[in-house]
Amino acid sequence: MFDAREKVALFIDGANLYSTAKAIGFDIDYKRLLREFQGQAYLLRAYYYTALIEDQEYSSIRPLIDWLDYNGYKVITKPVKEFVDSSGRRKVKGNMDIELAVDAMQIVETVDHVVLFSGDGDFRYLVEALQRRGRKVSVVSTLKTQPPMIADDLRRQADHFIDLSTLANKIGRDPSERPVRPAPVADDIDDEDDDY
Repeated sequence: MFDAREKVALFIDGANLYSTAKAIGFDIDYKRLLREFQGQAYLLRAYYYTALIEDQEYSSIRPLIDWLDYNGYKVITKPVKEFVDSSGRRKVKGNMDIELAVDAMQIVETVDHVVLFSGDGDFRYLVEALQRRGRKVSVVSTLKTQPPMIADDLRRQADHFIDLSTLANKIGRDPSERPVRPAPVADDIDDEDDDY
């Protein structure tokens, strides 16, 4: 699937990857994730996208964002938007699809292979656009949950589908190393129009 001569870029939809890994029962070790793909090809860039609640004094996802930023990832964030739904409940929304798509199209001439960590069906058209530019696209998500975390049309459009569960022993955090901390805020963000 990977050629050692290929220049590869990773595009990680942070909230989607977190939800997928949680659904199949493991935590991502982002250092191991980088090493895994560096061992497969020439890893040019690794992008990580997430929305943040700006007015909180402490965000549980902030330590992860800071670590990623200092350890080989290009982190792209934006503030979440707050709204009240039709039943009067306060909700937050932070969709990073546009940012990810724009960055992928900007780097397309520099890479041979794009690896997208998301199951969001909204990315099907991006995958098709990258392929029209002659790039190979792999999508990482899972079929192991009910319902699957990946949209069927996204999986079919990709050149390769990598089930995240097959990477668990390569990029998963050792449970004995896991610090006890609250779930990241990104998991609570309503990522509008996700097609899982």
